[in-house]
Amino acid sequence: MLDYKQEIPAMADLVALYSSVGWTNYTNNPAMLEEAVKASLWQLAVYHKEELVAYIRLVGDGHSVLLVQDLLVRPDHQHQGIGTKLLEEALATFPHVYQRLLVTERSEKNLAFYQSLGFVELSEQACTGMVYMK
Repeated sequence: MLDYKQEIPAMADLVALYSSVGWTNYTNNPAMLEEAVKASLWQLAVYHKEELVAYIRLVGDGHSVLLVQDLLVRPDHQHQGIGTKLLEEALATFPHVYQRLLVTERSEKNLAFYQSLGFVELSEQACTGMVYMK
């Protein structure tokens, strides 16, 4: 049985989860991850027998814009509807927000997943996305 908790997981558990999906930007700088998580607008963690198996966090103002910053599911727990449930719960928590954004790796798997939940590419809305990375 899965246990959903709106909390900041233990940092060791978070680092292990991020590591399981290969997100080294976070695992190489756990202090940054800890500060980022603390500053998040909203988050939800999923546990299986006390092991962190999935996590979502949102950033933004909660009124006009939300960014799905991170959505992770351990590889051995993927394709069970956990990611879908996390994203649906996150969006339902902020139904009035106009812009709900996310940035993800461009792969067929990711595109299919997010499109199945109603997300469209910015170009389909006559918009473009830009990023300035350090």
